[in-house]
Amino acid sequence: MNTKYFDLINQTFDFPQEEFTLENNKLNFHDINLMELVEQYGAPLKFTYLPQISNNINRAKTWFKDAIKKHDYKGSYNYCYCTKSSHFKHILHEALKNDIHIETSSAFDIDIVENLKKEGKITNDTYVISNGFKREQYITNIARLINQGHKNCIPIIDNYEEIELLSEEINGKFNVGIRIASEEEPKFEFYTSRLGIGYKNIVPFYKNQIANNEKVSLKMLHFFINTGIRDNAYYWNELLKCLKVYTSLKKICPSLDSLNIGGGFPIKNSLAYEFDYEYLVDEIINQIKTTCEEEGVDVPNIFTEFGSFTVGESGGAIYEVLYQKQQNDREKWNMINSSFITTLPDTWAINKRFVMLPINRWDQSYERVLLGGLTCDSDDYYNSEQHMNAIYLPKYNKDKPLYIGFFNTGAYQESIGGFGGLQHCLIPSPKHILIQKDKDGNLSTEIFSEQQKSEDLLKILGYEN
Repeated sequence: MNTKYFDLINQTFDFPQEEFTLENNKLNFHDINLMELVEQYGAPLKFTYLPQISNNINRAKTWFKDAIKKHDYKGSYNYCYCTKSSHFKHILHEALKNDIHIETSSAFDIDIVENLKKEGKITNDTYVISNGFKREQYITNIARLINQGHKNCIPIIDNYEEIELLSEEINGKFNVGIRIASEEEPKFEFYTSRLGIGYKNIVPFYKNQIANNEKVSLKMLHFFINTGIRDNAYYWNELLKCLKVYTSLKKICPSLDSLNIGGGFPIKNSLAYEFDYEYLVDEIINQIKTTCEEEGVDVPNIFTEFGSFTVGESGGAIYEVLYQKQQNDREKWNMINSSFITTLPDTWAINKRFVMLPINRWDQSYERVLLGGLTCDSDDYYNSEQHMNAIYLPKYNKDKPLYIGFFNTGAYQESIGGFGGLQHCLIPSPKHILIQKDKDGNLSTEIFSEQQKSEDLLKILGYEN
């Protein structure tokens, strides 16, 4: 009889997969022996597999390169990383190995850019696309960067005041982009994005504030879809509306030469995940070229802003199942030695789905369970709603520790969870390690941060100096 956990996975999914393999009934992730990590560093544990960042960047570059060649597209392609997905130095250093550009969203992002420039990781040739609603400090920091010679810093205009505010602080001429306030999906509780300027108002805004402004040149139109790039009627409809605005602007604005199709690619959230990235890139390039030819304008240079796609699939978290609580005839609660709310906040906030698999005991029989965190909050759980289907794990045995892993968690979880600060119910942040691979394929690990101690939290709370 096929009663082992491996049998369940093997019958349900194509397994093994590119990043997941099995060895001696223990899970490997990108050839990383995860049980060895647990034995060396303990659990709970967070890790970042840095090479995956470069892998995904170069996958996307290849898709665009191939589509541009296929369609004889005359514009260039520029890959931008959204720093808000993960601001950590080790993330930016890995990403910037691949000749990419930066997208910022707030004032302190500019300080990171300046730090990266000092270290020689970026130059004045690196595009810095500055998004977000800009207030005094953000305006000042953008102006400082441009005044110091970084002419490829392009502030994206989000509201009608920003042209004047930037002009007051920037010396000489500068380039800008305009963000389109796209219409949200029908399921949203509001109709139009709060970010950017409405479709119908962009051409009048250009004529009123930019066309006759000797200091300002319009370089870029910025198109962002909150739900990301997907093959559905909503996305294609919004892209075509954007292209109508672009071609209308291009006819009266010769300096406009770039289209930023912000809104990232999705990442793998299940062993059953399928997504045709190559087709989507091919069709985007085709749609842009076709529309521009029909309107008699030159095609734009393409910019993308990929955050989760860049860094998401590099991250993971490992927990130990501490105990099982039988709450009624149907509910078995496996209690982990950490908290979902604090370490994977998107599972709690937006029912985010991650790949979840046991690390060991794949040769054991399995059972259906719910997963609970350590906090005293009833929302601290992970169940079938987040997981796409029921959660099955090797049967709990108090004498045989069970470890479980959550994968592709590298985007947003540390910043939303308040890395290095207070956590709900004072649950400490786990130890975090970095995993690198040398040119010969050998893996190495280093500790980025230790698990928080009580004195760390007491100091934040004012109990210790």
